[in-house]
This record gives sequence, C-alpha cells and structure tokens, in this order.
Amino acid sequence: QVQLVESGGGLVQPGGSLRLSCAASGRDFSIYAMGWYRQAPGKQRELVAAITTDSTTNYADSVKGRFTISRDNAKNTVYLQTNSLKPEDTAVYYCNADPSILAVVTGTGGSWGQGTQVTVSS
Repeated sequence: QVQLVESGGGLVQPGGSLRLSCAASGRDFSIYAMGWYRQAPGKQRELVAAITTDSTTNYADSVKGRFTISRDNAKNTVYLQTNSLKPEDTAVYYCNADPSILAVVTGTGGSWGQGTQVTVSS
C-alpha cells in the first residue's frame, strides 16, 4: 500500500478555483489507480473523479466540465483542479489509491488520505 497526503484545500468564493494535491509515498506509484472522493456534513462519501494507470479519467456528473483529475508519476502525485466552484462543492476531499480501478471507483481501495477541507462561500 501507499501512504497518501492531501493538500490544497481552503476557503474560496463561489466561482473560484483550487488545485488539490495528493502526494503518495511508497513504491510503484505508477501501478495505482487513483481517485478523489468527497464527503459533506451529513452526507455519504461520493466519488468525484478517478484516473487509471494509463490516465483514463471519469467524473461524477456534478463536476463534469469543472473539475480535472491528472497524475504526475514522476512526482508520485495526483491532482484535482477544481474550477467554477459552487457552495455545494463544500466537503472534505479524500484521495484513494489501489492497483484496481474497480476498487477505487467502488470506494474499496486500500489506501486513503486524511482529507483536505474545501469550503465554498461568499
């Protein structure tokens, strides 16, 4: 397994942007599928975006066209660029990793980070 540390969250006004980062430590980052999840207060954790080892991506309908997931294997890091943020994007954002993309998209991936808070408010 890899250890994951998220960063880049914060307070932003509606319409603003943030770039979240998830740094992985451990071996063979390139073999891991990666995903970003979020959990708002009182709600279940939901998949936001996922990326395979060959950088195929998929997104939740609620963020399509606004968020972009990418990975840099040389830096052992996956990113989530969030644009046109809305108050309903407010949540703790978590990074997930597993060699299986199926595990990542079903939320059963073996490695989770501690989360980073994103708050969208005027």
